[in-house]
Amino acid sequence: MAEIGPNTRLRVSPFYEATIQAGVTAFSPYNSMLMPVSYGDPDAEYDRLMNGVSQWDVSVERQVEIKGPDAAHLVQLMSVRDLSNIEVGKGKYIPMCDHRGVLINDPVVLKHEDGRFWLSIGDNNILMWARAIAAERGLKVEICEPDVSPMAVQGPKAEDVVAAVFGDWVRALKYFWFAPAELNGIPLIIQRSGYSKQGGFEIYLRDGARGTELWDIIKEAGQPWGIGPGNPNPIERIESGLLSYGGDTDDQTNPFEVRLGKYVDLDLDDDVVGIKALRRIKAEGIKRQQLGIVLDTSERHPGHAIWYDLLKDGERVGHMTCGAWSRRAQTMIGFALVDSECRVGDAVSVRRGGYMDQASLCELPFF
Repeated sequence: MAEIGPNTRLRVSPFYEATIQAGVTAFSPYNSMLMPVSYGDPDAEYDRLMNGVSQWDVSVERQVEIKGPDAAHLVQLMSVRDLSNIEVGKGKYIPMCDHRGVLINDPVVLKHEDGRFWLSIGDNNILMWARAIAAERGLKVEICEPDVSPMAVQGPKAEDVVAAVFGDWVRALKYFWFAPAELNGIPLIIQRSGYSKQGGFEIYLRDGARGTELWDIIKEAGQPWGIGPGNPNPIERIESGLLSYGGDTDDQTNPFEVRLGKYVDLDLDDDVVGIKALRRIKAEGIKRQQLGIVLDTSERHPGHAIWYDLLKDGERVGHMTCGAWSRRAQTMIGFALVDSECRVGDAVSVRRGGYMDQASLCELPFF
């Protein structure tokens, strides 16, 4: 298999050398960086996440920092969720849309102080998007990508590991809340968050020169709980019903179609980007919906990012956007983006190359 290597347009993370030492076997390009996606034993990586604790290099989750007198106004203009009550030290999950009401990203916004915010998973497109809106509206803000690289510690034993390193105060952090910390002089932010439903924290490294040092400290502290390397797990995220922006969405997807309607506040001011389009979309009726899909097969065929055609009574009704062999369900499962007329329990066919698999639609999440 051909290898993917770093270059000037594909950066490595501060944890790169540590992941090499940990036995990483595969990377994937993500957000103009190399993201570790396998350490060679998928079953062990899944088991650690579900039953123990897993350590992830997720520094591909870049931050867009927005600060200045108009920072709060700009962040609200970019978010179709009401942020008027966000407190310092709290994060919120926010859908971001373009002027058509199409989902263009779904970061977490972190409020550090009244005039300073981070958009986490702020890719280069969002950096440019923020700068464009600020310039268009004449806002007084500074926008940059700071030296911040997250590491995730996930799994049912994650809290014990993080508390062993930083102290029991971390146990009191509520979901998406965060606080500054320091470890051996390394500046950090600790947030209860992460791309799994198994619990855990994200540790935001604020000095890119000290990635290996931080990785090794967490690794050593986690030994009593059997810590090991991993990555955002494609099986667990599907089982848990976690959306993958760009994986489960296309360039026409609006938040209502992918179960994000509860994060859309339609009574926001008209100048919020996309809000008028979303009002119209809601009034006209949602054309597609995201459901789960269970395949009637014992074959473990390749899944994850697939976008297979789905047929009902011989007519295409949408796509299977992702799939994986579920350890818990012991069958192939995935997400379906289908016409709004489709119903839970409907029988569908999955057109997979020259094959046709039978399947049924179901509610999300699976577990």
